[in-house]
Amino acid sequence: MRLTEREPVITVNNLSKVYPVAIKEPGVVGTLRHFFRRTYRYIPAVQSLSFQIQAGEVVGFLGPNGAGKTTTLKVLTGLIYPSSGTVQVVGHLPYRREPAFLRQITLVMGQKQQLLWDLPAMDSLRINAAVYEIPEKVFQERVEELAELLNLKDKLKQPVRKLSLGERMKAELLAALLHRPQVLFLDEPTLGLDINAQAAVRQFLRDYNRRYGATVLLTSHYMADITALCERVLVISGGRLIYDGGLEELRQRFAPYREVKLELAHPCPLAQLQSYGELRSEGDPGSSCEVRLWVRREHLTQTVARLLAELEVLDLAVTDPPLEEVIGRVFAGEI
Repeated sequence: MRLTEREPVITVNNLSKVYPVAIKEPGVVGTLRHFFRRTYRYIPAVQSLSFQIQAGEVVGFLGPNGAGKTTTLKVLTGLIYPSSGTVQVVGHLPYRREPAFLRQITLVMGQKQQLLWDLPAMDSLRINAAVYEIPEKVFQERVEELAELLNLKDKLKQPVRKLSLGERMKAELLAALLHRPQVLFLDEPTLGLDINAQAAVRQFLRDYNRRYGATVLLTSHYMADITALCERVLVISGGRLIYDGGLEELRQRFAPYREVKLELAHPCPLAQLQSYGELRSEGDPGSSCEVRLWVRREHLTQTVARLLAELEVLDLAVTDPPLEEVIGRVFAGEI
């Protein structure tokens, strides 16, 4: 089923997922009772989650560990049933796992692999082509195109175990995108990769989105992934959606302050620094002292004037606070 451009590709309404966990008391009596009459406690993983994603959007899905991100992705891909609520992806109910639905989606999990360890990546790609009934000519064209984008042309005939972690992740992406899905669900796709490999994966995803108009829902603990790829983010905490909007709006909403970086000629007493704003870090005492302060936006001009008048400032810069620190404070319940 193909959707029109105006219809959302992903629609989630009041999605909840609750996991029953059996309670077992210790000892023989507890074991017998557990065998014949089990009791359960119920753990909510996702609670009343609602959002829509339009065709071609690249959306970041953020939250601390245990917030419900992976559970939501598993519901959206049909791996698990929702406890309540409704979910539609490309016009299908995911839990039905219909072939027409599966041909339009893919799920890439950074900590999982689908490639056969001892075989060349090309052999696994041929298996995927057979599963998705991709003709040989089309298969060769897509492998050539994706391998060029991923800089993998010389690696596909090597056993997977001989590839570096970055090369294996690229090969996993190639395998996941061989059937040219309309919707990409990416769960920590750059997990464990070095800086260069992360940058290469981000560039590939950016190019793929622009070339094919694919819709992407991305979870990552690397904020560089989010800032490089996503204009919109969903923030989830405790299984509930607490923010849906743009990255800059997120910073404005949860961080109503600016970061002031100072280099001082002489160390300054801690109490005096704290009088200017929230002290984020202070360099080691010495000939100079590097200080980071968070100052409320409405007090910024007055505070900078005080700093310059009262301290011997060698250098001063005013920026927005790092997004990862802002979101980290949201997750920690400080904001």
